[in-house]
Amino acid sequence: MVSIFNDRLHQQLQFIVEIDKLKHVLRQTLLIDKSRRENDAEHSWHLAMMAIVLFEYANPDVNLERVLKMVLLHDLVEIDAGDTFCYDESGIATQVERERQAADRLFGLLPPGQRVELRSLWEEFEAKQSPDAGFAAALDRLQPVLHNYHTQGGTWKKAGVTIAQVRKRVAPIAQGSPVLAQYIDILILDAVKKGYLSAEILTETPP
Repeated sequence: MVSIFNDRLHQQLQFIVEIDKLKHVLRQTLLIDKSRRENDAEHSWHLAMMAIVLFEYANPDVNLERVLKMVLLHDLVEIDAGDTFCYDESGIATQVERERQAADRLFGLLPPGQRVELRSLWEEFEAKQSPDAGFAAALDRLQPVLHNYHTQGGTWKKAGVTIAQVRKRVAPIAQGSPVLAQYIDILILDAVKKGYLSAEILTETPP
């Protein structure tokens, strides 16, 4: 049966079959009902829905179609590289190289034109410099905060994450959407107030 496919279609279907593995890559983030950890495919779908629903808060000239492509593509590399917990410093140290190698293999499964297009969109998302990538990245940083807030601390408590760490992590949201950045700051402060997130402990150095 495979012999009836042309080479292009065969490559595309090979890629489609391969990315099914994304459904098995678990993230640290809990589902909001706390029943289990979410997987990368669920995360990507959630970001795509967020892009559609929250698009009115994007900066001017953001292209929704390109944002949707980015959020659906951005974690495909984790099929090979695995999910790197954003507060794991040792994992972050090797993340770029692991994900680059994964991108080489995964996007390399596609026909030449699509290989270049989708790899370029992935790289644009990683760079977070364009308006489209800025909004896509803002959604990617927002979604885990929503999950941690609605699971009463979820991963934050498990990993002993502080407000300083979360604020550093969500800082790029301001570039992609000032409105969402304002909202997330209020949510973070409320999370501290409710005991979901550790406040910074300030200690004075003796003179």
